[in-house]
Amino acid sequence: MAAHMEHAGHAHEHGRDCGHTAVLHGDHTDYAHDGHLHRVHGDHVDECEPQGHHVHEGHAHEHGEDCGHVAVAHGDHSDYVHDGHRHAAHAGHWDDH
Repeated sequence: MAAHMEHAGHAHEHGRDCGHTAVLHGDHTDYAHDGHLHRVHGDHVDECEPQGHHVHEGHAHEHGEDCGHVAVAHGDHSDYVHDGHRHAAHAGHWDDH
């Protein structure tokens, strides 16, 4: 489950044709925007952050600046949108976010 962190002052409406990269995340869709992921939640937008540690098993692809996947700034590093979710480098493997 993701923490509820409202993104205040967000006037843009996300949806199928909004122009931002859509990322399936559990039972909803997040949108890559302003360096993080937004989740439409009722009448506002939340910044969608995962809880816990979820290893992506068997992921041989190395993400990086020129890997061809959308980079999403996340704190002090970048995650990469791949196979419908975010991959984050962590201790020699990739996590699903």
